[in-house]
Amino acid sequence: MKYYLNLGSNLGNRLLHLTRAMKAIGEEFGPYETSHKVESDPWGFDSTNRFVNIGVAIESDLSPEDVMRRLQIIEKSISDRGHRRWDGSYNDREIDIDIMATDGGIYDSPILRIPHRHLARRDFFLKPLSELAPEWRNPESGLSASEMLEQL
Repeated sequence: MKYYLNLGSNLGNRLLHLTRAMKAIGEEFGPYETSHKVESDPWGFDSTNRFVNIGVAIESDLSPEDVMRRLQIIEKSISDRGHRRWDGSYNDREIDIDIMATDGGIYDSPILRIPHRHLARRDFFLKPLSELAPEWRNPESGLSASEMLEQL
């Protein structure tokens, strides 16, 4: 199955953190494709630190939850800073890796939702996804990433 990931960083040497994450993804999953980088303001919380995001497409026969677990290990190898503050709100971070979508339809479990539940509301997800997979369509809405981007 093809997995479309989004890597983001808004602390420290952002490009170095992304490069380390991509190197680890390559070692874990093999060859991958990348989008151009996208800079964005933090989404869902206030911070003066802008994000650099990049889309990455990988192939894996692992289940979505197994892929997610391996991505979390990669995140922790780069930084042990949590994604959330004590009150549950988002936090600045050196690295964040999300599964945006797959070419395998909808996946919904207690710990993981694919397509990502905020996909249609995040331009920093949609821009890389439209570049990596222009033919991909959201299995819920039938819209492409470019069409969702136009609706923002």
